[in-house]
Amino acid sequence: MTDVLPLILLLLAAAVVVVVIFRMLGLPPIMGYLLVGAALGPHAAGWVPDTEQTRHLAEFGVVFLMFSIGLEFSLARLYSMKRIVFGLGLAQVTVTVLVATLLARLAGIPWLAGIALGGALAMSSTAMLSKLLAERGELDAPHGREVIGVLLFQDIAVVPLLVLIPALSQPVEVMAEALLLAALKAAVLLSLVLFIGQRVLSAWFYMVARRKSAELFMLNVLLITLGLAWLTELAGLSLALGAFTAGMLIGETEYRYQVEEDIKPFRDVLLGLFFIAIGMRLDVPQILGQWALVAGLLVALVALKLVIVGAASRLLGGSPGTALRSGLWLCAGGEFGFVVLARAGDVNLLDAATLQPVLAAMVLSLLLAPLIVHFSDRLVFRFVASEWLLRSMQLTQLAAQSLTSDKHAIICGYGRTGQHLARFLEAEGVSFMALDLDPERVREASKAAEAVSYGDSSRKETLLAAGLSRASVVIISFADIDAALRVIHRVRELRPDVAIVSRAREQDDVEKLYAAGAAEVVPEALESSVMLATHALALSGIPMHKVIKRLRGVREQHYALLRGFFHGAADAGAHLADADQPRLHAVTLAPGSWAIGRQVGALDLARVGAGATAIRRRTQRALKLEPALVLMEDDVVVLLGSAAAVGAGEELLLRGKQK
Repeated sequence: MTDVLPLILLLLAAAVVVVVIFRMLGLPPIMGYLLVGAALGPHAAGWVPDTEQTRHLAEFGVVFLMFSIGLEFSLARLYSMKRIVFGLGLAQVTVTVLVATLLARLAGIPWLAGIALGGALAMSSTAMLSKLLAERGELDAPHGREVIGVLLFQDIAVVPLLVLIPALSQPVEVMAEALLLAALKAAVLLSLVLFIGQRVLSAWFYMVARRKSAELFMLNVLLITLGLAWLTELAGLSLALGAFTAGMLIGETEYRYQVEEDIKPFRDVLLGLFFIAIGMRLDVPQILGQWALVAGLLVALVALKLVIVGAASRLLGGSPGTALRSGLWLCAGGEFGFVVLARAGDVNLLDAATLQPVLAAMVLSLLLAPLIVHFSDRLVFRFVASEWLLRSMQLTQLAAQSLTSDKHAIICGYGRTGQHLARFLEAEGVSFMALDLDPERVREASKAAEAVSYGDSSRKETLLAAGLSRASVVIISFADIDAALRVIHRVRELRPDVAIVSRAREQDDVEKLYAAGAAEVVPEALESSVMLATHALALSGIPMHKVIKRLRGVREQHYALLRGFFHGAADAGAHLADADQPRLHAVTLAPGSWAIGRQVGALDLARVGAGATAIRRRTQRALKLEPALVLMEDDVVVLLGSAAAVGAGEELLLRGKQK
């Protein structure tokens, strides 16, 4: 134990430092783990020996990764995306394996080893690409659906590949028998587990959950996961197949999401150890001596997958732009490729001379993947002439729809929240223009003659076509903080004076959105708790007028734009319920006003009982209210307070003395 502890501490320290650096650089942590393994492994510093114990520990990372995939496995999801999954996904994996096998045979590599190589090269990074799609708001775009569908098939294909590879390592005369036996074992095991195990497992989890012990629940998950993995290994199959089966079983129960959260720390830590073990296989001096071969393999890998995915997408009806985008997104290697390569290396199906350059090329492709994705749009517009025409037609249609609108609202995102919002605006006679990236949703809404168009609201040309120059407000109805920040940045760049209202899922996101330039932010957590409290108070017998007053008070406290209201002549006695409420009063700083040239923080409005809620300027409709802001001639200061307080505040701003 004393010999192992320093090794574990060394790996943990190196992993923490490198992963922090990679997170700061916006690179995937996988690359950090690979770098740690390569630097500390037997081919470099030699601080971490490549022992059997290290490999066994790393294999548990694969077990929990396959378990997570099993949890995500859904027959309903497969059926809904069957054309992409079993059309494009199957074509991509099959053709990649066939072409890679043929090229490997031409290079003198046995065809059985070529199949393993093809399976490894066919994989793309599910973790990285799904995250990038979500961050860029392209999950519902045509190429986003194709990418997700192909990744889903690749995840499924890993399971038979991990069963197939050990059989391929057998002598040719017994290989057919080994393959048949492995397939028979897998079929029997899966049938027993799926048809019998599902009922037993559901009842067992129910019994465990009734104990209401988080510790017992976690122990139960580990027992089932590792137990099924052990059973499949006893049957002569892989640990990964058992873990995948366990995930499938639990994924069909109501405990799926709890299990997913509980297992995540184990999965991430052990998966990190697996990638460190993969990095240890990298013989850096040998790779540097074969740099030309590695570069050639890298180019061949990216080009081969780009052509295969692009051609398959076109054959299945994808547009040229969608086909090229899908190819660019999927052309790099992925984490499952390392899993397949490691398995092939463990059973001696691939020798070190073949494994090293291929492994290096896959590592480099994974590092290049975010860069390729970043420039994918530029490459599509550069090489697909029809994409310009398609984009121009979309923008022309959008501009034609918005031409008749003035002082309208632009709704970014037309999901459930956006559609409810649109109904409110229509009821009040406020025109709107909605933008969404889901083509099916846009098509359905357009048939109903609703003012919605396909378009990315974070793009300059889309916002301008939607009539941003004439809009009175921009509303961000989706809760993705990164996408919302991109939209706000683009709107502020094009039109600083327009008001922006944004939705926020978490309370922590509120300040980020305000800092970016949102005029008002609506946090979901606050609104749900306010409405829960409102209904609870009403059902508890509290008079409705008190409930409404409490509701208004809470909202006025959190939303600056709801504090007070501008009074008119009709308000002298008409709104008795609002008599004790603060009022708003706009004061224009005419030439010679005392406040001109002074900072907002130096006005000391609080001593007269008033406060400033907004500063408006001709060149910028609304300025960010901060103490260092210097007031200018013709600025409009919006005061909040009682009638006496706002009167005293006006006297202070104009003459520098209290009324």
